[in-house]
Amino acid sequence: MIFPRGTISPMKREYTVLYQEIEDGWIMASVPELPGAVTQGRDLEEARSMIQEAVTLLLQSYRENAVRDAPGNAIWETLTVELAASA
Repeated sequence: MIFPRGTISPMKREYTVLYQEIEDGWIMASVPELPGAVTQGRDLEEARSMIQEAVTLLLQSYRENAVRDAPGNAIWETLTVELAASA
């Protein structure tokens, strides 16, 4: 599907989140597929909430920058890619 400039289809993605205990019992959460998606929480529940927010803000920023920086004659199109599940 092709979209006019500035309108991009909504997206839903699944990412793998890594959690590990760090100093003072805090939990660090990161998404290896998204450099910069790193946060922490006092416990696993808070870390889950924080990484959800971090990924959302990061992807919104990527999208806004792409729209802003694209040339006026750019064609926007949805690309679907399937990756094999890994162990």
